Amino acid sequence: MSTNRLGVGIVGMGGIGTMHARALRELEGRVRLVAYSGARAATDDELAGWPAERLEPDGVIGHPDVDVVAVCSPSGTHADLALAAVEAGRHVVVEKPLALDVKDALRVERAARERGLSVSTISQRRFEAEHAALKKAVDDGALGELRLALTHVHWFRDDDYYRAAGWRSTTEQGGGSLMNQGVHNVDLLRWLCGPVESVTAQSGTLAHRIDAEDSTVATVRFASGALGVVTTTTATPPGFPATIALYGSRGSVELGQGEVRRWDVPGVPAPVSGTIASGAADPLAIGHAGHLAQWTRIVAALEAAAPVPVGIDEGVETVRFLCAVHEAAATGAQVRPAELAAAVRAPLPSA
Repeated sequence: MSTNRLGVGIVGMGGIGTMHARALRELEGRVRLVAYSGARAATDDELAGWPAERLEPDGVIGHPDVDVVAVCSPSGTHADLALAAVEAGRHVVVEKPLALDVKDALRVERAARERGLSVSTISQRRFEAEHAALKKAVDDGALGELRLALTHVHWFRDDDYYRAAGWRSTTEQGGGSLMNQGVHNVDLLRWLCGPVESVTAQSGTLAHRIDAEDSTVATVRFASGALGVVTTTTATPPGFPATIALYGSRGSVELGQGEVRRWDVPGVPAPVSGTIASGAADPLAIGHAGHLAQWTRIVAALEAAAPVPVGIDEGVETVRFLCAVHEAAATGAQVRPAELAAAVRAPLPSA
């Protein structure tokens, strides 16, 4: 580390970059925000009071006091920036998704493993108390044999949302309800239910004049044999909290955002509902508590030279799932995520 505190640089000081700055401020004794990049100078409030230097992205990545680069720029830039940071010898924390393409995700994975560096994809919803409790119940077998898994992200974004940032409107830059809004619940579903065997899907642009889809429906077959459904949209005003539901041979659970809607798990008490706000109508309403939870674990892991939470393997597999849904919707075919870019996934050296 550059000092006794972990030096962090943020590439992309927009609304999400501010969430990272605020989370880092609560870890002030162990980290410091060294530098950031952005289209304009950030305010003191946006920087959470950090006296950080404003630089171009390559200046942030190459700053001698930066140990970790947080990639908070538009989704289409994530893979290239993460790769540049790794090649510069930096650990990386990257906002969802790790990449828009499986090949790009694998490029980042290979570079990180070759250099023994850590890459953590922000998947803060895994650390919410109700999701952590559900994960333990699944792993302990308390739900029995998993049979059905559903997740629905029925949000709303108005035309001003898409006009404010052009990348949100294009599939090529990571826009669309699946890759941009649904990604967290897709990640949760795979984390909870295990590897995905195959998917089928349909998508459409139903309410906005944009190139990307604003609604997607997918069916999923997990390697365990369980079946699943994923629906995502930004076309359902006023917007509703995202949900996830699992049905097993011995129990069932339905969770909302910060809410335990149903917990029928014999012998396992329901967790207390959380306090996480929904991003159903406002993407920044979620606050920074989830980012703080993940950053706390990232910092602890780096201090101990231990594996970071939601490491590179996890990021790659969620990208596989997302890309499989996109391909299935585009082609009408059943798609197996494991086969995507399989030809470029050679054995990697150990970290």
